Amino acid sequence: MQIGFIGLGHLGKAIAGRLIDCQHSLTVWNRSAEKTEGLQAVVASSPAEAARGAEIINLCLFDSAAVRTVFTQENGLLSTDLHGKIIIDHTTNHFRDVLAFHDLCAQAGAIYLEAPVLGSVVPATQGALTVLVSGKKEGFTRAEPVLAQIGKHLFHLEAPGLATKMKLINNLALGSIMATLAETVAFGESAGIDKAMVLDILNVGGGQSLVLNAKKAKLLSEDFSPHFSNGLIYKDLHCLQDFAYEQKLPLFTGAVTKELFGRAIAEGMESLDFSSVYKLFKRL
Repeated sequence: MQIGFIGLGHLGKAIAGRLIDCQHSLTVWNRSAEKTEGLQAVVASSPAEAARGAEIINLCLFDSAAVRTVFTQENGLLSTDLHGKIIIDHTTNHFRDVLAFHDLCAQAGAIYLEAPVLGSVVPATQGALTVLVSGKKEGFTRAEPVLAQIGKHLFHLEAPGLATKMKLINNLALGSIMATLAETVAFGESAGIDKAMVLDILNVGGGQSLVLNAKKAKLLSEDFSPHFSNGLIYKDLHCLQDFAYEQKLPLFTGAVTKELFGRAIAEGMESLDFSSVYKLFKRL
């Protein structure tokens, strides 16, 4: 299938690479053109060019502001004919902004599927992500064969906005567990226990989790090259706080966890993997 792909950060490039491995033909665009290097794909000069000739257009961007820009900029998606196309947006958007993207695409004759993913770079390369999808059943059915090539688990929450809200809720658990694991490891070390031993015991004890499995190597080596950055988890938890405010609900662990990642950003770690929050506790 001919696919347009826009947004080649760490996750986007991994998903694009997986689609290429599955024998799709990709035309890609990224604001920073050097991030297209290494992909066996046609490099477009604009979002509009990436979309032409594609039945499906995937987006994987930092936030809703970036998505809106890709739609509305000069030579953006809305400047070309989108009629009959499916736009699959893997961006973790703001839960209010994503509703506008459904409307923009409907007005252009396209079907918009918000499709944030659970998982990061490694599962993306293996086709083992979890994909949460909201949008018309027709669009989901047409896109499902492609989604199944990047996602081991697919969930269709049809009503617009629900997939994005569920992604934010998931990231409450993700961020909180990561922060707790980081503090636990640093505390164990301060008690005089070898870090590798702490991690091995946690992995068969109270810390056993997908998060620890994914981040054990990074905590051990302290190689915090990004798979999922502090900047991204902080942004997601901020959106979650907006959601909690709208629902008139308190967000106890979410608020504390957000501020921990905010502190990591203030200390110059915005672009590091979010497991680097360990460094805050280690300094104590």
